[in-house]
Amino acid sequence: MRATAKLLLVTHADCALHETTLGHPERPARLGAAIAGAALPGMERLEVRADEERAQRALRRVHAPGLIERFEKACEHAPAIFDCGDNPISSGSFRSAMAAIHCALAAAQAGGDRRGLRAWLPVRPPGHHALHDRAMGFCFFNNAAVLAEELLANGVGPVAIVDFDVHHGNGTQAHFWERDDVFFLSLHRYPYYPGTGSGDEVGGGPGWGFTRNFPLAAGAGDEIWEAALATGLEEVLRAYVPAAWVVSAGFDAHRQDPLGGMDVSENGYGAFGRLLDEAAGENPVFAVLEGGYHLEALRGSVRAFLAGLTGVTAP
Repeated sequence: MRATAKLLLVTHADCALHETTLGHPERPARLGAAIAGAALPGMERLEVRADEERAQRALRRVHAPGLIERFEKACEHAPAIFDCGDNPISSGSFRSAMAAIHCALAAAQAGGDRRGLRAWLPVRPPGHHALHDRAMGFCFFNNAAVLAEELLANGVGPVAIVDFDVHHGNGTQAHFWERDDVFFLSLHRYPYYPGTGSGDEVGGGPGWGFTRNFPLAAGAGDEIWEAALATGLEEVLRAYVPAAWVVSAGFDAHRQDPLGGMDVSENGYGAFGRLLDEAAGENPVFAVLEGGYHLEALRGSVRAFLAGLTGVTAP
């Protein structure tokens, strides 16, 4: 275990205020499961304080002002559906999404210069499908993209984003498509929702070669996922050594997940953590919750992943 390894837990109670319809997989109970998975020796909880002006400024680096305003207004008239049929909202949904952004900004500020830091952000709603001007796929604001942009604004760059959710992070890819200061690496089921993420999607303009997709067939298990991640991380490091790593950590490729159709085990997620820890070295890693809808599988997968990422043995 690295002597300097630390686990910073960055979350906020308001992330539970986003209530969905009965039977919807993205439910408040996910937050408790994702937090419980972080109960490891040496874990430190960061106090998150809201800075509305800073949050609005950070959001506008990623999203159109119209989206932010539409979403806030829609929540005032909730319950409702926002932008697409799988995005039910409640009166607390905007507060939840803003709390996730406050967590992302607090993590970037606290951890950008801490050697060996590993930060876990169990937040909701998830974010990696959120587009510049439209919400989709359970996502309203792109938490991982906002975090990466905040790191860059603070002079911490280049950044790598690694997304291992079972669904392709189309919103994140679109935002950084023509950028060479962020390397976007994604492993995901394909073809599958949202339909993007083929192997020939590699970025455009100055960002050509800084997007790398590993489309995986339904039913793929630990060995295939681990090999793809190891190869992808090697490709990132051939491009440059990221000053920070942002992880869109979705756990819906777990074999028990009701949506994923994959065969990854908790041991597989532990291997993901070890591979990322080795690639990052002493540079900070910020892992942000995306999917994962079987509560017990989510708790166990988070614990295995964080144990691998920090080198701390789970009790």
